[in-house]
Amino acid sequence: MRNILIIGAGRSATCLIRYLLDKSSSEKLFITIGDISLRAAQKFTKNHTNAKGILLDVFNKEERERAVKNCDMVISMLPARFHIEVAEDCITFGKNLVTASYISDEMQNLDKEAKAKGLVFMNEIGVDPGIDHMSAMKVIDNIRDKGGKLLLFESFTGGLVAPESDDNLWNYKFTWNPRNVVLAGQGGAAEFLQEGLYKYIPYNRLFRRTELIKIDGYGKFEVYANRNSLKYHDVYGFKDILTLYRGTIRRVGFSRAWNVFVQLGMTEDGYTIPNSENLTYRKYVNLFLPYSPTDSVELKFRHNLKIDQDDLIWEKLEELDIFNGKKKLGIKNATPAQALQIILMDKWTLAENDKDMIVMYHKFGYELDGETYQIDSSMVTTGEDQTYTAMAKTVGLPVAIAALKILNKEISTPGVLRPIAKEVYEPILEELENYGINFKEENKEYLGYNPDNLY
Repeated sequence: MRNILIIGAGRSATCLIRYLLDKSSSEKLFITIGDISLRAAQKFTKNHTNAKGILLDVFNKEERERAVKNCDMVISMLPARFHIEVAEDCITFGKNLVTASYISDEMQNLDKEAKAKGLVFMNEIGVDPGIDHMSAMKVIDNIRDKGGKLLLFESFTGGLVAPESDDNLWNYKFTWNPRNVVLAGQGGAAEFLQEGLYKYIPYNRLFRRTELIKIDGYGKFEVYANRNSLKYHDVYGFKDILTLYRGTIRRVGFSRAWNVFVQLGMTEDGYTIPNSENLTYRKYVNLFLPYSPTDSVELKFRHNLKIDQDDLIWEKLEELDIFNGKKKLGIKNATPAQALQIILMDKWTLAENDKDMIVMYHKFGYELDGETYQIDSSMVTTGEDQTYTAMAKTVGLPVAIAALKILNKEISTPGVLRPIAKEVYEPILEELENYGINFKEENKEYLGYNPDNLY
């Protein structure tokens, strides 16, 4: 039996574990799941004869090294900042590694050692990053193979609630780490290229600079810019591309309402609130409003944000119950963002039988033989329930498929990698289609732009 060690048994690991257990007999696999919670590590093994859950604290060097040494390959489903210790152990003991996270500088620094030992360190092999890389590179390589020149690349992904489970005015529920949702867009201006010009959107304007897209069968969505689209210039080998823009998908109207929290400062994460555990939701909201001896919290809120009483935004805010004078935050030394997360989790947590949805959309513009063309590519996949979500499927399945192909030496190029090579993305995309992760491509007219409007 070949032992695969999975470190981290969080919500994104469910479909990964199920895939590998289903393959364990035919592929002669034994799956060891390590987590800081023994209960979590054992939860999804379901007493399978080819799996076990173990208590594993990644900060315990002896425990971590022993687990890595005794396996044939490692899958790290830890938060990105914790991968590096595991990766260094993999270098020491000669083990291949797969993660779904962006390649950090520390991880990239291991490239030379990984190559020297013939090890595959596959990163960015989840959904975004991951499926976005693979599906985009498939089209980009096809265009280049025909002799085409890329002019435009736009790419958007969103984790949303499926239509059948969409029962709130925000058309949204948490499908991944709620903290990351609350902090989205922070840490610097969004940077991208648009028709040859560098563009920047500061955080305080991010949720008011949205664009609309339409996906057949699912209607309109809005997108806001991700923090840094420009890094994909080198990753995808773009040379003279005019438009390079990546963003996040939400249902129309979400961003305008979310901007209220941004403007008030409720998404700030750089300071803590004294006595936060005893603050009611209402008192928390009032922290960000001016003092008035007569006006209610609601009146001050509407006046300062210029929200009319019959505005749909106001209905969305009331639906969140943020003016409740009895419910308490219940956490000590909370930052404003942590407090807001507590309130939102009351309303936006998936119910047991709720289904989520992953939406991905790419737009490619290119020139070939003096003519311009456009390809739109979209993918929508729905989860099964609160446990086997679309998010878990689109993150976990590419990780699992890549791990097995590395173990079987079907993917063998050594080094710190992302899935942008044909030997990686072609077989993985093909297998993902068996699980309902399909891309629909549509040829459209490329409208180009008018240079006179740019300056």
